Amino acid sequence: MRFFRNPEIQKSLILYILLILLLTITGFLYGNHYGFIILMVSTLFTVLHFWITFRRYKKLAELGNDIDKILHGNDSIDLGEYAEGELSFLQSEILKLTVQLREQAWSLKKDKEYLSDSIADISHQIRTPLTSINIILSLISKPDLPEERKKALFNELETLLRRIDWLITTLLKISKLDTGTVKFKKEKIMVSQLISLAVAPIAISLELREQEINTKIKGNESFIGDLSWTIEAIENILKNCMEHTQRGGSIKITAFENPLFTEIIIKDNGPGIEKEDLPHLFERFYKGKNSNVQSFGIGLALARAIIASQNGTIKAENAPEGGAKFTIRFYK
Repeated sequence: MRFFRNPEIQKSLILYILLILLLTITGFLYGNHYGFIILMVSTLFTVLHFWITFRRYKKLAELGNDIDKILHGNDSIDLGEYAEGELSFLQSEILKLTVQLREQAWSLKKDKEYLSDSIADISHQIRTPLTSINIILSLISKPDLPEERKKALFNELETLLRRIDWLITTLLKISKLDTGTVKFKKEKIMVSQLISLAVAPIAISLELREQEINTKIKGNESFIGDLSWTIEAIENILKNCMEHTQRGGSIKITAFENPLFTEIIIKDNGPGIEKEDLPHLFERFYKGKNSNVQSFGIGLALARAIIASQNGTIKAENAPEGGAKFTIRFYK
């Protein structure tokens, strides 16, 4: 019997037998009557003890089998029958553990699905410019190609390579934010300086599009965060506004600070955001109806990830007077 193969049970049984013998012998020393009574009582007590122990052992074995089934994916196991008696505390803790394991399993499944979808999206995004690069290379290799056409193809090739480089760099940044490996600095950031640094990289593009940026900032608005990362977030939002605003349009930036948060509002006077695009605007690789052909759909996703990682929020909507409106808040 498996019960008596347990070393603890074997030791306990030997100890009880020796104790019965010792008590029985002692009883017989006082008389046969006492000896038989002690033998019967001791034997009955021993049998009762091991019967109770056996039931406890059986219950523990059943609980162990149920846990094993749960670990092998059986979600229909009910641990309610162990909710009473001495196993109730153990049942409660195991129930908590199984709930956590189920949640972790579900989370891992969702992560795998998300990773699979992300890899498919990334491969698609990279494949498109790579196809164009292969076509350009085949055209450049033609011996009778005019120098002017060859120069134009080289410029296009350089643009495509820059796009791929930007895509890979941005995806690496997003993955770092997802895994929590980025250590954000906690320094005082003046909003006026932030906007100035974020506008600088797109100043030439704005000039070519004959667009202007109007700011309404007092100069003393500030918040605690990481300047370099926040510049990238604001720059991506400004790029989005610039690309969706007509030639000669304008982008307005205002800032406001109170004891709870510092708010930055970026508005353009373009056509605005389509209603069906609003819920998905910050999703990775999502491209709205009016998106640029060269857009990857990850700039706003990166911006939201950076802002959210610094105790901030970002909201996109259509302004009452027209155009897109982005409201960013960094909470104290």
